[in-house]
This record gives sequence, C-alpha cells and structure tokens, in this order.
Amino acid sequence: MNDSSTNNNENAIINDVEVTGDNLTSRAGLNLFVRYLRSMVLFPYMEEIFSKIRKSNKGQGIPEIFKQLFCFFMDGTSRHLVYFDRLKEDEGYAGSIETKPEDMLSSHGVKRFFFAMLLPWAFMFRKVLRKLFLWRLQIVKPSMIIIGLDTMVMDNDEAEKRHGVKPTYKKEKGFQPIQMTWERFIIDAIFRSGDKHSNHGDDAAKMVKGIVALIRKHYREDVPIVIRLDSGFFDQKLFKVFESLQIGYICGGKLYNDIEVIVSNCDKSIWGRYENENQIWDYVEFGDRRGSWKTFRRCIFCHPVYEDRQMLFKFARPDTLIYTNLGMGGAIDELLRKVGMEEVFAPQAMIGAYHGRGSDELVHRALKDFSSEQLPFKRFHQNAAFYYTMVIAFFIYEAFKEDVCTPVVAVSSYATTLRRKIIDVAGKIVRHSGNISLKVTISTWEGLNFYQLWLRSENPVPI
Repeated sequence: MNDSSTNNNENAIINDVEVTGDNLTSRAGLNLFVRYLRSMVLFPYMEEIFSKIRKSNKGQGIPEIFKQLFCFFMDGTSRHLVYFDRLKEDEGYAGSIETKPEDMLSSHGVKRFFFAMLLPWAFMFRKVLRKLFLWRLQIVKPSMIIIGLDTMVMDNDEAEKRHGVKPTYKKEKGFQPIQMTWERFIIDAIFRSGDKHSNHGDDAAKMVKGIVALIRKHYREDVPIVIRLDSGFFDQKLFKVFESLQIGYICGGKLYNDIEVIVSNCDKSIWGRYENENQIWDYVEFGDRRGSWKTFRRCIFCHPVYEDRQMLFKFARPDTLIYTNLGMGGAIDELLRKVGMEEVFAPQAMIGAYHGRGSDELVHRALKDFSSEQLPFKRFHQNAAFYYTMVIAFFIYEAFKEDVCTPVVAVSSYATTLRRKIIDVAGKIVRHSGNISLKVTISTWEGLNFYQLWLRSENPVPI
C-alpha cells in the first residue's frame, strides 16, 4: 500500500531548486489595503498637517512614508524596524503596495522620520484620529453615542532603560496611555508614562471636552452622549465636567465602609435582580452624597449571583458600585427621550451598560493583537509618535475590515485571523503593455471572491 502510494507520487517529487525572475509576493492581500488607503483620501489631509516635518523635497513624501508604515503594521510579520531593510530588497512586496523598489523605506529612513517628531506633534496625530472618528460617525449616523474611557498598560518591562517606562498599577514597567473608544475604534488617546494613573491631572476632562465639542460641531448638536468609566475615574470634579457638558456618565464607584453599612441595612423588599445570558446580579438603588459633595447622585450597588454558571458564595462576590446622572431629570435625559432611549434610565440597563465596558477593553486587546506593547525607541517623544502611528493604522484596519473584508472575515475577528485569510496570499505581479496586473491562484480567486474584495477596496466613503 505504501509502496504503491510512493510510486504514484514519483512525478511530484521536487528534484531541484532554482531562482525565478518573476515578481512574486506572499502579501498579495496588502494590495487591497493600499487601494483602500488611497480611496479613503486620507493622505492629502495628513500631508497638509505633517508637511513641516520634511526639511527638504528629497526622499519620500509624507503620504508614501505613512503608507509604508501603515502597511508595516497591517502586515504584522515583525515589529522590529530592521524589518524595513528586508522589505526594501523585496520587489514583490514593493509591487503589492504599489511602490517603486527604489522608494522603499529603510530602517534608517524610518528612524529619521520619527526622530523629527517632537512631542507637540502628538496633537497632530490626535487630529487625524478625530478626523477618522467623524468619518465613521457620518457613515454610521448613530442616534446615541456611547464612549468608553480607560487606560491601557503597555508592558515594556524587559526593554532597555527608556524615557517614560515606569512601574504601572500592574506591577510591571511600561507606558500607560489613556484611550477613548467608540464601538471597535480608538478615537482619541494621550500617550503617557507608566506611572500616570487613570485620572491623572486633567487629561480625562480635556479629552472629553474636546471630543464632545467635536461631535456637537461637526456631527449633531443634539445627539445624546454617554461615557462609561471604571472606578479609577471616580472623581466629583470629573462628574461636574460631564454634567456641565450635559452628557451622561456611568462610572464605577469605591466601596467605602459607609456604603457597605447602607447596603446591609436595605430591606430585602427593595432589592432587584438583573439577568443576562451568563450572569445574574442582585442590586439595590439609592442616592449618595460623599462628604465633599454638594449634591446627591444616583447610585446602584450590585453583585453577581452567578459567575460562569457557578453560584458564588457571599465572600467571593465582586461587588460593584455604579454612579450615574442618567434618569435624574437633567438635560441628557431629555436628549435621550427625543431619540426614544428612555429604557437606559432603568437600573437593569445601567448595570448592563456598565458591565458592557468589557467591549471597550476588547478594543485594547485587539490593538495589542494588531501591533505590539513593546515600543522601539529610547526617547519618549519618538515612542509617542510610533504609538500614535500604530493607533491610526489600527483605526484604518478596523474600517478596512468592515468596509472591505466582511464577506470573508467577521468584524469581530482579530488581526491575526484577517492576515491569515486575506493578507497572506500568494500573488504574481505582471507588467504587460504598460499595465500592471496582480495575479492570484484560482483557489484564492474563488475562495475569497478576490475580485469582489478588489472592487470593494476602491469604493469606501471618502473622508
């Protein structure tokens, strides 16, 4: 049996290996991404705001540099800058991203670009993120906007001594940017050293003020905005900012001793129960005013009865305290009623929304899957520029996944899945009669419906 099988395959045995002059690429799917980048019409905007970085007209322009950087992140093969030297010698890769081989960046070219980035340029990157956010708002047209605000620890514990790498609350050294999320997108961020806690300084307040002004000026003045935060942002000053902006907030609180006394004295008859598919929470609602507060705020105390289908003992229950201004007769309530969202006032909806913060944290996890926690430079401002470039690339990747790849890849998929299915595709680049063609195998053509993806990649809603 084995001998017969061997004899039948004799004609398939490879007897030699040679070099081909054909222009081949193992990243044919990157061409879809590049076409999408070009059709978004983002690069003219980036060239306008980053034009002062270039000291002369020599070398690659701003659009070409950012295109290759975005493709570097989208490719995901390596997070080391020396990988650019390898790509510079790969004509197939250059062809797939529609760049002349002589215009490919080297690792030294990339370093020079980031060395030119001083910290004030961070604001320019944030302008790009906000521009992208407005672009998606105009496409989705949501009747209510729910925003998440949280920090993300970037573990650089094993790196050489670097400016800004300091111990985080996770007991590891790294950076801890504060990031604002909407659905699957990071819409604003401030890059910070590892020792900056959630509500450090006025970073959170300024971010919220800026994004609310942006939404009301360029999207809709009357759209209800709700922000959800964990207990690290539990601060009356921040609540006052939200209330002055007439936006809603759902924020985790701290379990002080007097809160536990109040809860323990609550009659069982006023307790409620909230259930979803995986968990059950018992809750009680009351008004609370901390010692320095001038007003009462709505407070919901809850604890899960089940966790992963297992009943929890009382001592093992992770109790949660939620503070909110929703359902208290403020301006945000009227905006929510106008769009028919009164159901969010119910305590059950509040508990569900707060625990929905898990979806915000999944965005951070997706960013780490897309890129890397370790940053390549020793100086803070260079790492900041690299980080912001990575976050913008992640935003575009999420939009690309939704606008182009949904027939093949679910929008909830991580970058690893998309790369294996769509990006890591073999192709051949052919020049004929002045035209350039990308050829893929019949299995790729039919299995991915590649031509349909190719058409979708050139038809996004422009920015």
